[in-house]
Amino acid sequence: MLLSVNIGLFYGSTTCYTEMAAEKIKAELDPLIAPAAVELFDIKDTPLHKIAQFKKVILGISTWDFGELQEDWESSWDDVNDIDFTGKTVALYGLGDQYGYADWFQDALGMLHDVIVPLGAEITGYWPNKGYEFKASKALTEDSEFFVGLSLDDENQFDVTDARIHSWCASILDDLR
Repeated sequence: MLLSVNIGLFYGSTTCYTEMAAEKIKAELDPLIAPAAVELFDIKDTPLHKIAQFKKVILGISTWDFGELQEDWESSWDDVNDIDFTGKTVALYGLGDQYGYADWFQDALGMLHDVIVPLGAEITGYWPNKGYEFKASKALTEDSEFFVGLSLDDENQFDVTDARIHSWCASILDDLR
């Protein structure tokens, strides 16, 4: 059964940063979409097939080490292919370290995007790549002007995370209503 007004936000989080970003996104969006709500799901505890219950979805993923998936996403990666994203509006956000892993910044975000688009996902929330310093990223659009979703770096730019979340949530609001 599809919920027409609620938004499912699914994330994997090893060090709590992706979870904290999910909570901030929920806090930002909930008052704007009331009486609907953002429902949070840690994919460590919730199977990904639950995405099927939502028309509006936000997915949060972090990039580890040399362009690797966060462990909970890695454990359920094959399950993503079993989800029909047709007719779903999907916003993505990712966390990464642009200085420590400059050659792989936000790669997991790009990998997730590249898997769900052929499955029918309608992506919203592309994010400008201005204000970051990195060498390469699989999360850049073809023209390299944008990331395929909100890109956060709480290792090096924690001070701008809240402002980025605020701006991004405002930019995706109409698509998630």
